Amino acid sequence: MKWSNALRVPLDSNLAQFLQVLAQQGIGHRVTEESGEQVLWVASEAQAEQVRALYQQFQTGQLTVYTSVEPTLRQDRAYQPLGFVQQLRHSPVTAAVLVACLVVALITQLGDNLETVRWFTFNDFNVQGDYAYFFTLEHSLEQGQWWRLWSPMLLHFGFLHLAMNMMWYWELGRRIEYQQGRLFLLSLTLVSALISNVSQFIFSDASLFGGLSGVLYAVLGHCWIYQRIYPQASYALPTGVVAMMLIWLLLCLFGVVTALGFGQIANAAHVSGLLIGCLSGGVFALIARHRAA
Repeated sequence: MKWSNALRVPLDSNLAQFLQVLAQQGIGHRVTEESGEQVLWVASEAQAEQVRALYQQFQTGQLTVYTSVEPTLRQDRAYQPLGFVQQLRHSPVTAAVLVACLVVALITQLGDNLETVRWFTFNDFNVQGDYAYFFTLEHSLEQGQWWRLWSPMLLHFGFLHLAMNMMWYWELGRRIEYQQGRLFLLSLTLVSALISNVSQFIFSDASLFGGLSGVLYAVLGHCWIYQRIYPQASYALPTGVVAMMLIWLLLCLFGVVTALGFGQIANAAHVSGLLIGCLSGGVFALIARHRAA
């Protein structure tokens, strides 16, 4: 079902009583936030015209609101900006992932301590002189080192690498955690980390790679596609964010970022992460839209 935009009103407008009117009229609806406004959505353009007429009557006092009547349809959760401490309290999975990245950054000295870096790489390795000799993945798994399938997402090389990844995961991860819950964000993070790490290993074989960026592109793709199919205020990203991230991805793919001195980029992890996120966003948005219909 394609939702129709019935009303746009300022954020400070109180729609609570008018939403009760719609519930009393049996008009299914939901409210999101976009571009600093509240947006009221209904199931069809015909209902949108009806809602606009009702709203004009409501504003002029021609409608009676029966406050004892409870709305029969659950309203989608409107995303409300919170203070930093409140955000931490409401985003434990997002915060836990970021804390884990910080701890690993300290342990590995941002990638400078190879003896501790090897604990978190996809393939274990030994350093002999100026060379690193990697063990096979099969050898590591036989030793019970299954964590290596996920641990590269916590490994970062340099402060800028860590800061950028943490900033974007904080911005996008807490939106998903708010809208779809802690377990969903944790699942998406672990699945996308596994797929992006395996993809990068297949593309580059045994090598030194790490970072949260594969997961970042997954959560970006999830928010992006979900919002396009089934608009939610919490997934309404600032204008240009998706374009900027996709442009950065293209610059990495064409070698521009490497040529500028930022080192080798795990392109396979980025692309596979984006694809799994887009797939996730599309599937779960369609499920949500079907349930609402």
